[in-house]
Amino acid sequence: MVPNLELRLSRRAVLLAAGGLLVGCSGQPEVGKVHLRLATGPAGAVYRRIGGSLAEHISEQVPGATVVTVPSGASTDNIRMLRAGEVHLGLTSLDALITSDGSAPEGLSAICRLYDSHLHLVVMAGSAIDEFRDLEGKRVSLGARDSGTEFTSLRLLKLGLVNADGRYLSQAASAAALRDGEIDAMFSLTGVPTPAVMELAQRHPIRLIPLVAQADALFTAFPGPYAPAMIPTTAYAGVPATRTVAVPNVLLVRDDLPDDLVHAITGTIFTHTGSITFGGRDDAEAVPEAWQINVRTGISTASIPLHPGAAAWFRDRKR
Repeated sequence: MVPNLELRLSRRAVLLAAGGLLVGCSGQPEVGKVHLRLATGPAGAVYRRIGGSLAEHISEQVPGATVVTVPSGASTDNIRMLRAGEVHLGLTSLDALITSDGSAPEGLSAICRLYDSHLHLVVMAGSAIDEFRDLEGKRVSLGARDSGTEFTSLRLLKLGLVNADGRYLSQAASAAALRDGEIDAMFSLTGVPTPAVMELAQRHPIRLIPLVAQADALFTAFPGPYAPAMIPTTAYAGVPATRTVAVPNVLLVRDDLPDDLVHAITGTIFTHTGSITFGGRDDAEAVPEAWQINVRTGISTASIPLHPGAAAWFRDRKR
């Protein structure tokens, strides 16, 4: 835990951040000794893997910086920890972040947009559930508590006037419960393919329920964070292409992190995108979502402002 906004920045790091950073041998600014915590997600989630890869590459490429990951429930849990000062960086879906008036929670800003998550509604192949409204009264995993999956699936059920028997399970636990017949369906708002669903599909026939009307309803009711999308036929074994809704994910940061430190982190993310992998070394296990990270979309964080250090990096790149 990092109570009461304790950033654990060395005095040298703060002075360097205030006065202009030195340049290390890697070409990135020298930030002194900085220890940061990055909130990721639950077991079986893309947040856990891509967050770990981001932490590894920031630690390698920003001299003096060390980033450790903190497992979490995901989006809303990460926002809570950021606001409480328990972590310095965190991943979140855009819909869970934007407040009712379209602003970001106080004290937080974005480093960049990373990739888009797709909402999965998964059932076993022999299930009697054929469409969204068939969830009425069924045992449905809504994702882990405080996750983006919970936030979006509850919003969707409310819009559709569907009363499901909601369960709160991580993605890995949801897939296991679905396989074992303990639940009838699971929601998962995540990257494509997501490890938990991919591993389930490799061992047991599954189906994805289309969410066409539901995507339109979300887009109409909450303009900004939602867009119609397609989960491709190549994502999961034996599963055809399925229409659904997509939500952007952003990397958040506390506003009180030094501008030059955030500038260096931003540059590392976009310079080393091609090196971000699940295992950290094996290109055969590259994070598919990492290929969505690019400068053109990275600046598109909707109504969430960029941290001044991130905004400066995007400006500098255009010069």
